Amino acid sequence: MKIDVIRKLPDHMDTIVVLQTQSGDMKNFEYLPTDILDSIKVYIKDENYQFSYNSICTFHYMNHKHNSKVILCGAGEKDKLNADKVRTLCANITRTALKHKSSVMYMFMGFDMPINDVVFGHVVSEGCLLALYKFSKYLSDDKPKTIEALHIVIDTKNTRHLNRGIMEGRIYSEATILARNLVNEPANVINPESLSEAAKKTALNYGFSIEIFTYDKIKRLKMDAYLSVARGSKYEPRLIIMRYNGNPDNKTDVVGLIGKGLTYDSGGYCIKTAQGMVNMKNDMGGSAAVIGAMAAISTLKLKVNVVGIIAACENMISGDAYRPGDIVRSMAGKTIEVINTDAEGRMTLIDAIHYGIDREHITKVIDIATLTGAAVAALGTSFSAVMTNDDSLLEQLQQAADFSGENIWQLPTHLDYLDLIKSEVADLKNVGGPYAGAITAGLFIREFVEDKPWLHIDIAGTALKDKENGIYSYGGTGVGVRLLTGLVRNLEKELNKEV
Repeated sequence: MKIDVIRKLPDHMDTIVVLQTQSGDMKNFEYLPTDILDSIKVYIKDENYQFSYNSICTFHYMNHKHNSKVILCGAGEKDKLNADKVRTLCANITRTALKHKSSVMYMFMGFDMPINDVVFGHVVSEGCLLALYKFSKYLSDDKPKTIEALHIVIDTKNTRHLNRGIMEGRIYSEATILARNLVNEPANVINPESLSEAAKKTALNYGFSIEIFTYDKIKRLKMDAYLSVARGSKYEPRLIIMRYNGNPDNKTDVVGLIGKGLTYDSGGYCIKTAQGMVNMKNDMGGSAAVIGAMAAISTLKLKVNVVGIIAACENMISGDAYRPGDIVRSMAGKTIEVINTDAEGRMTLIDAIHYGIDREHITKVIDIATLTGAAVAALGTSFSAVMTNDDSLLEQLQQAADFSGENIWQLPTHLDYLDLIKSEVADLKNVGGPYAGAITAGLFIREFVEDKPWLHIDIAGTALKDKENGIYSYGGTGVGVRLLTGLVRNLEKELNKEV
């Protein structure tokens, strides 16, 4: 979908989009042809349309000059508009246009946006492009609907900032769609090997380097917590290391993005229910977020050094699968009593984190994972759970969350919870009982980050949607791509200021 800014109108406009605030009138639409404007005024009066937030009305206008679909969209109260609300408006406008089989949209606004041009262009781009997404490649009669273009009609010669925002929004959107596609692929397509190949292809296309370790190299590294999970599958594990060296002059700061890469999770011997397994193809949502974020970070050419790490494997049942009661040693040397084989994600993450600290010299640790059902029970599907040992890092993440609309909520890291994961026979146990499961999972991971600033993002509730809503379609959301990219962008300012 093409998105641009125009001043000169064509003779025919397929779909006219009118965006106005609740207190606005129709006086500021001088670019609209008079006959169409008059028709809109009549419709508004007859229908008592108020332009309340996210209210959308459509009608068809036709005379000897014009044959156009008209979409009226309410922006609500101007002082309550923010970036995320504008993004949602654009998504819903796009969905309405798709429903009415529009091909080209012309957007007219009757007010000055309360957000700057770069932000406006960014969220318009995201709202439209992400709403168009649909994973339909396996439908036999797949004929995806699309919209060719959105033309933003404004009376200004200086469109540089708006165009920059549109371009950046496209970068974020394309990286998010990359992640959505990975999450939506079934487990008979995406396995550790094919996920590593997808990461390799992304690295080639977007210009960052990649290294992939097979079983023998992982074994030599003594990543036995990770390998214990991988043992039950016929697919060998793959450790994926992606490197983006955006600031070679900075030899000390490396941001580590560690994504959970369980391409399928049966639960192991602590097997899930049949219904609980259906969506376990999405248990690599954290790895998809990291791959997508690496693509966006590289395209934006951010001046920061980033390493993305994925310990990819499956958690399956076989004669060699790990069992409840097993004791395994992590790469860091700490021993772990396996209480529940379905608490496997943290076992892979801790070895990936230690590898990042020990071999890649990462100085900030950000892990992202579809980790716990407890996070879903606590926060539902609208917020990702977050834990940290660094308030400054959390503040940077919160700013990225506010801009992206990917909501986060902090969980406590009080040391009292550590008692729940103490073992009588090993250094730690991999679950802490029936209570505070999202918290104990995060604290288990924190035991392996040493003294590094750390963020843990549990996206178990936000990685999938079961229906269309705003920018989200059915299936994988690509959550984490825009959040992590925004975080790294914020860190870029901080790290370069220090240098």
